[in-house]
Amino acid sequence: MKEQDLTPSHENETEPKVELSAEVTHDQSETQIQEEKTESDDDTENLKSDSKAELQEKPDYASMEKHELIQRLKLILDVELDNESKERAENIKIHFYKKHNATIEELKRNFLKEGGQETDFHPEKDDQELEIKTLLQQYRDKKAEVHKSFEQKKENNLKQKLLIIEEIKQLVNGQESFEKTFHEFRVLQKKWKDYGMVPSPSVKHLWENYHHAVEQFYDYSKINRELRDLDLRKNLEAKISLCENAEKLLEEKSAVKAFNDLQKLHEMWREIGPVDRSKREELWDRFKTISNTINRNQQSFYNGIREEQVCNLQKKTALCIKVEEIASQIVDSHQDWNEASKKVLEIQQEWRSIGFAPKKDNNSIYQRFREACDLFFNHKRDFYVEHKDKLNENMKLKIVLCEKAEEFQDSTDWKQTTNELIRIQKKWKSIGNVPRKVSNDIWNRFRKACDTFFDRKSEHFGSLDLKQAENLKLKETVIETINSFTPSEDNEENLNVVKQFQKDWSEIGHVPFKQKEQIQNNFGKAINALYDKMNMDSSNLEVQKFKLKIDSILETKKPEDKLIYERNKLYNKIKQLESDVTLWENNMGFFSLSDKSNSILKEMQEKVNQGKKNLTLLKQKIKLIDDLAR
Repeated sequence: MKEQDLTPSHENETEPKVELSAEVTHDQSETQIQEEKTESDDDTENLKSDSKAELQEKPDYASMEKHELIQRLKLILDVELDNESKERAENIKIHFYKKHNATIEELKRNFLKEGGQETDFHPEKDDQELEIKTLLQQYRDKKAEVHKSFEQKKENNLKQKLLIIEEIKQLVNGQESFEKTFHEFRVLQKKWKDYGMVPSPSVKHLWENYHHAVEQFYDYSKINRELRDLDLRKNLEAKISLCENAEKLLEEKSAVKAFNDLQKLHEMWREIGPVDRSKREELWDRFKTISNTINRNQQSFYNGIREEQVCNLQKKTALCIKVEEIASQIVDSHQDWNEASKKVLEIQQEWRSIGFAPKKDNNSIYQRFREACDLFFNHKRDFYVEHKDKLNENMKLKIVLCEKAEEFQDSTDWKQTTNELIRIQKKWKSIGNVPRKVSNDIWNRFRKACDTFFDRKSEHFGSLDLKQAENLKLKETVIETINSFTPSEDNEENLNVVKQFQKDWSEIGHVPFKQKEQIQNNFGKAINALYDKMNMDSSNLEVQKFKLKIDSILETKKPEDKLIYERNKLYNKIKQLESDVTLWENNMGFFSLSDKSNSILKEMQEKVNQGKKNLTLLKQKIKLIDDLAR
């Protein structure tokens, strides 16, 4: 590494590039570094802006009303514009016109619904839209003014630095003492540093002229070695301090802040003169190594942001697809709309938890998601508009059912009314939804009427349960009396007692349903046992037992059907038995008189006689049924 002994410039020193993606070679010139940094500013500006937006909390423009968005834009115009101003202003504009256009679409739908033609729809002027247009123009004007002022300042800096170069050149021809001339030189160097950036196309040529003028001054002045050494030591101390400050940046948690602070140290390094040749390479390697590490950290940080943003784009794309699928489904019930709405709201909540997508995709993916959500909620709104008449019709049907239930609420026909109310309740369930504002009132009205009847029914049958329990005890007492009764020799008297038992039994009311069959069976067994104790012929006993059976049938539900069934069964037996008796009598005529045939004829005659006796008994039973039916 070569350097002229008295050259204060450091054009042969090299430092890391300030770009994101690479490191410089050791022989890169200082002017190249300045030029490449200027060119890289535009490349890194967007990432820096994105980073700030990512790290700072942003207003939720989507939840703001139009007048709030206008106020936000006014606040931007009231302060100095920065890198985030453009993004914020653009977001305000997007969200304002989304709400504005949604309002226009709603007005248009109502206009068409009322019978208007689409070509005749002309919305009134919106004062808020006029106001935001004016503010957006003011913002553009202010941004252009700031840019123009910034460019003018760079032009002015270029002019001033060119004048400084000329003044340094003039020092060579000065007649003042060396101390005064060197002091003026230092003042000019300080002024050079005080002036800021210049237009990018002039950077390289400007630095070349500056370094050339400085070299000429040192060559002409022929500074003595003592002064030179003093200057080199001063430069060494300054650059060591910069290295130490750069090393402290390695502890900075924010890679972006460390990178930005490093650029300031590079600006300071560039303005400091050379150091002793023996320390130069070692010192520069130290500073460059630190710079490379900070550059890599910053590069990794932005790479991480890029990867995260790509991942965020994939997640948001998947959410867009989900909402689009839900919006494309055919939903035809209130419950299904509620479930679908819940899913969309959950997806929107998940969307808010995901960070930014890459800047080139961020607006488009948001627009896609917003359009999918708008499509879903527009379909939902159309559904409820179309079903408004259906809801009103359902309300009328349910009001009719309320009126019917109210008619039955005071009824004492427990069975029929219960069946009717159950039918009405089933009908209620089959009717769809009613308008939400009357849903609770109409349901409470219907439920009150039904509850009134069923509460009265429960109270009524609660008292019946006690009465039936008492009846059960009374019937058990009758059975005990029958079982303890001893018949006399007079069957007529005994039959009168049995009839009284049966009368007492019939006069007792209902018993609990679960015990009904058992208590009836016990009564029948007791009566039959009593008949068995009497000295009665079998025919009479059979008739009396049959009469007991008929009495039991009369206490059942629909006894007429059961009596008809018993009569038909007896009638069929009579017909069959008459046929059998006739057949037996005919068969007896085929036998001749002989000792062997006499025994057969005797047996058959007994069979015929028993058959006729059974016919008489069956006919008595039928007569008993017919007498009770009159």
